Amino acid sequence: MLAAMLLSAALLAAQRGGPPLPEAARPAQSLIREGKLDEALAVYKKALETAPDSLPLRNALGTLLDLMGRGAEAHAEFARTIELAATPEAKSQQQRAMAMSYAFAGDCANTVRYEQMAISYWVSREKEEPANAFYQEGEMADEAARVCIDAGDLDAAAKWYKAGHDYGLKEPDIAPVRRDLWEFRWEHAQARIAARRGNKAEAARHVAAAQAILDKDDQLAHGGGRGESQAQFMPYLTGYVALYTGAYKTALDDLLKGNQNDPFYQCLLGETYEKLGEKDKAMECYRKAAATTAHNPPAAFARPFARKKLGG
Repeated sequence: MLAAMLLSAALLAAQRGGPPLPEAARPAQSLIREGKLDEALAVYKKALETAPDSLPLRNALGTLLDLMGRGAEAHAEFARTIELAATPEAKSQQQRAMAMSYAFAGDCANTVRYEQMAISYWVSREKEEPANAFYQEGEMADEAARVCIDAGDLDAAAKWYKAGHDYGLKEPDIAPVRRDLWEFRWEHAQARIAARRGNKAEAARHVAAAQAILDKDDQLAHGGGRGESQAQFMPYLTGYVALYTGAYKTALDDLLKGNQNDPFYQCLLGETYEKLGEKDKAMECYRKAAATTAHNPPAAFARPFARKKLGG
């Protein structure tokens, strides 16, 4: 749920011992952090002249093109990285990157399509590494669902959040904290979907159920299951529900308790300030959100949304 720095699947793989980004392309990373995207693009394209089949370079280029709002070009780069991937796992990583590329376009259907392709690799690994395989399947299904709810396809979001929950619970000998993690995520998702549908009472029931899971599982609340506190996601949930059910002052109070560096939170805050008539504060939130350089579901919604709000 929290935004990450600009590290797509191929770059993460490179950090773990895979092929690194070509030396000629590395200055682009600093330029991206400085917001100099056109200059970074020029660096990447120059580097491609000598390394046209570099998977990390084409992955990084695809990510940059998404940040620039050039989705069709980004899709082409990720299609090439899928072709270049040398192993089934690497191909799965690039399919997941393509899913995020479609997320930047607000395309729920194609995000789901590529997440399903990525999931299929982990299905093939269920016997060899069941704990990790089912967890990854759940993560990717939830990722697809997150894109769909942000795109406004609530039926698809509900379907894939349920799938993520069910995948995760297939883990053999699942630990209680991991079981509670999947139950918490499912209640969290149902509350947000209900709020988006205007069903305040149903949203409140799911919020209460999510809180009850944290109350009974201190390990989950303060670090467990996924290795991080899940309690940190409650202000996001209550603020989100309040925003979409018209309780704007409550939304503001709760969202201000959340992670102020997350671009999705920043967009929610911007919307809340707008509802409260505080346009200057809203625009400041959108400026922060528009500057994100992550390539994940929060950024996939936040960067295009915020740029549109700012008139860019």
